[in-house]
Amino acid sequence: MIQRTDKHFAGALQDKIDNLNKPKGSLGRLESLALQIGLIQHTLTPELCNPCHILFGGDHGIEREGVSLSPREVTWQQMINYGKGGGGVNMFCRQHGFKLSVVDVGVDFDFDRGKYPHIVDRKISHGTGNFLHEPAMSADEWRRALAIGAEQVDACFEQGCNIISFGEMGIGNTSPSSVLMHLMLNIPLERCVGAGSGLDHDGIRHKYEVLKDSVENFHKTMPEDVSAEDTARYFCGLEMAAAIGGMLRAAEHKMIILVDGFIMTACILAASRMDEGVLDYAVFGHCGDEGGHKLMLNAMGAEPLLHLGLRLGEGTGAICAYPIVQSAVNMINEMDNFSHAEITKYF
Repeated sequence: MIQRTDKHFAGALQDKIDNLNKPKGSLGRLESLALQIGLIQHTLTPELCNPCHILFGGDHGIEREGVSLSPREVTWQQMINYGKGGGGVNMFCRQHGFKLSVVDVGVDFDFDRGKYPHIVDRKISHGTGNFLHEPAMSADEWRRALAIGAEQVDACFEQGCNIISFGEMGIGNTSPSSVLMHLMLNIPLERCVGAGSGLDHDGIRHKYEVLKDSVENFHKTMPEDVSAEDTARYFCGLEMAAAIGGMLRAAEHKMIILVDGFIMTACILAASRMDEGVLDYAVFGHCGDEGGHKLMLNAMGAEPLLHLGLRLGEGTGAICAYPIVQSAVNMINEMDNFSHAEITKYF
C-alpha cells in the first residue's frame, strides 16, 4: 500500500524555500521540485542516493500488424547492444552516475546467458498476444510481470537507492501506450496515435485503423465496468507491466520516480489508476516528440522538466532530467538564508 506524502509538512518546507537568500519564487520550477522531494523524504534536507535505472525488454504481438517502422528483431539486438555500452541509455547512465539494469521480461529471442551476462533473465514468454484479436497477456502473466518489476526495485532499494527511473525496449510499444491514453483519459484515439519510431502519414493512418479495430474488439470482449488494471493487462507489453509494478513498489519505498517519455508516462498513468498515491512520487522528466505525449501530460496535470523533443525511449529523457533534480536538492540544502547571510529580506 502506498503511503501518501504528508502535505501538512509542506508549510515548513515552503518556509525554508521562501527564506533562502533569493527573491521569492525566483528559482521557479526548482522550488516546486524541492518541495516535492522534501515531501517525499519528509525532511528539510533531502538527498539523492545511488540512482538506478531499470530497463525492461519485451516484444508485442501487435507488432505483427505493421504498426511500427522498426522490425521486431531490433528489440533483442538492442538488448545485446546495451551490454556493449553502445546505447543512448548507456551514455546517459555513465554521464549521470546511474546503475543500469537490463531485464528480459518478454523478448522474442533466447539469449545465451553466458555470452550476455548483463541481461537479467526474468522471461515470462516470448512476447505478448496480439491485442487486435486477444488480450496481450493472461492474468497470471500480468501478476508475474508486476512482481518482477517490484523485485527489481527491491534490489535497488536494498542497495541504498532513493531515486529511480525506468526504461523500455520493445518494438511496437507506442501502440498500447496510445490505447491506454485513449481509454483512461477519454482523449480521441486519433489524437493519441503518433509516428513511433518514424512512420510516415500512411503508416500512422494504418496504425490508427489497427488500434481502432483493437479497441472495438476490446469493448465487445470485456465488460462495461472493466477495471483499469484489466485494461492495462489487455493491451500492455510485458516490459510495460514490469515497469508498472516497479513504479508501484518504488512509491511504497518512498523513492523518487523519474518518469521518462510517452510509454513510461502511459505506464505511470496505468499505475495511478491502480493506486493514485504513486503520483506523489513521480517527477516527469521530459515532454517527448511522440504526438500524444504532451496531451497525456496535460491531461494528467503533469509538469515535465525538459522539452527536448526526444522519442528514443529507453528511459533517456528521465536520466537527462536528473541534474535538474540534483539542482533542486542542492538549492534547498546549500543556499544560505536571509538571516544567516545578513541580507535584508525585502518581501
